[in-house]
Amino acid sequence: MNKRGVTFKLFIMTVAFFLCFYGMVILCQLLFFENFYQQQKIGRVESRLQSFGQSYVREAWGSGRVSREAARFMLQNKNQLAIVTLDGKVKLDDPFHISFRKADGKIVKVSLSLFIGQYGDELRAARIQPGDTITVEGEILESGGISSANVIFPVAIQKSGYKNIGALDETGIESGMKWTGTVTEIVMPDLKTLSGRQGLLFSALEEWFPLSQVHLEKLKKFEVLEEEWTEPWTGVRNAIIVHPVRQNTGEIDLLFTVTSLQEISETNEALRWFYLYLGIGGFALILILSLFYSRMVTRPLIALNNTAKRMAKLDFTAHTPIRQNDELGSLSYSMYTLSQSLDSALRELQEANQQLVEDMEQKQKMEAVQQDFFANASHELKTPLSIIKGFAEGLQDGVSAGKQDHYIKVIVEEADKMERLVKDMLDLAKLESGTLKLRKTTFILSELVEEVVDKLFHLLKEKRLEAVIIPANELPIHADAGWMEQVMINFVVNAIRHAEEGSSITIRIEGTGEINTFSIENKGETIPEDQLDQIWDRFYRAELSRSRQTGGTGLGLSIVKRILDLHEFRYQAENTRNGVRFVVIFGG
Repeated sequence: MNKRGVTFKLFIMTVAFFLCFYGMVILCQLLFFENFYQQQKIGRVESRLQSFGQSYVREAWGSGRVSREAARFMLQNKNQLAIVTLDGKVKLDDPFHISFRKADGKIVKVSLSLFIGQYGDELRAARIQPGDTITVEGEILESGGISSANVIFPVAIQKSGYKNIGALDETGIESGMKWTGTVTEIVMPDLKTLSGRQGLLFSALEEWFPLSQVHLEKLKKFEVLEEEWTEPWTGVRNAIIVHPVRQNTGEIDLLFTVTSLQEISETNEALRWFYLYLGIGGFALILILSLFYSRMVTRPLIALNNTAKRMAKLDFTAHTPIRQNDELGSLSYSMYTLSQSLDSALRELQEANQQLVEDMEQKQKMEAVQQDFFANASHELKTPLSIIKGFAEGLQDGVSAGKQDHYIKVIVEEADKMERLVKDMLDLAKLESGTLKLRKTTFILSELVEEVVDKLFHLLKEKRLEAVIIPANELPIHADAGWMEQVMINFVVNAIRHAEEGSSITIRIEGTGEINTFSIENKGETIPEDQLDQIWDRFYRAELSRSRQTGGTGLGLSIVKRILDLHEFRYQAENTRNGVRFVVIFGG
């Protein structure tokens, strides 16, 4: 991992962030959690105790309703509650109790708060229900007004048909009493909330009452008392909350609760060890998650950076965009689109530049060709003009009558040559202009060739030449008949000029499939191999020493080339054993 790279930096920042966060959680837990939890618990009990007191005063509950509501309050808040007077008399009997009717019809209550702490499982297993007959052994305690009459504090309980619960035996215990009756009511706590601290309430009442003068004055002013109290036998921390309420009769009752704080300390101690063990594994997990997170975040950034580097080097080759439905995915797709567009634009620019270079080269070539054309044209026109001028001056000077006809004949011949040259130049210019439109028709090429040979009969006769036309499986061709006639004329005239006197010119037209092959061959001097491609140029003559009397204008084959190119027909010139042959392929 590159120490200067964004992946390493993000990894370090993520680890530092998680460690700081984790350290803050640990520090807050060590310094503030216990007090925070204690304040939350006490505050919640005070709020519910106030609501209980308001309902207790407003609705004037009977003893049965008070017991049920007090039991519900203790189950919900997991604490102990007593309703006492200012002088310490308990007005609320133990909410967890069994009421039974004796044989004489009197109702007796059996307090279970202390008994459940020792024999809760056996008592729950007995499943005592209203209507069952039970025998209770215990005593009625008198403790400075705290105890209530007709409330038994049991030592043992027996249900008919079940084993003894507690220390009940045949002889009983000293100073103990036995009661037997039919159960009318049973209220027991949920086993989940059952604990060994049921007797804490009575211990706290014993310690608090009679009230000190300071407590008494505050309670008469209806101030809520809240103090921390440590049970002397077990050392368990508790919070005592005393909430005074005024009855409709004007009497002041005290809602006395004992809430255990011991589990807060125990929980806090356990959490310290838990966070210590968690920290060891958490640190390793933080490293792994930070590395994974940093790589996950920076991987698309690195890919985008590599793409940007390639684009900076004008490398717009296609790359696969990042497939993410977020801003990075959108950015990657935008860069992908930009790369594609720039790549296409760059190719078009390169193609345009290449075309521009080719156009410039073509322009330079055309300029060179034009210069050469004008030089050749002026050279070709200069000679006949000089001859015409010389012979005209001779006529002007009054040559003899016998020579006048010869002078006039020469002037006419040279004028004809100039006319042919100008006509060929005009035809070539028209063909090279790019504005010429061909008027194509379908015709038989051999018939056109025969007409051309007939027109040139006098030229053949002058050199005692014979033109032989050989058609074989000929097919009609589709072309501009007028311009194609010019092609045939130029081919035949060229063959006549270069054929040996008294020889034959062979013209073959052969059809193969959809292709017609035209060839014209004459006996005579061959063309140097390195000049076969140059014979189609303007004013080219294979034999540079040939006089103007044996040569043409030098534009014939150039005109043929342009016409065949416009028709997109293939053509070539080749040497044979006895002369030269021109070949044209029509179609295909």
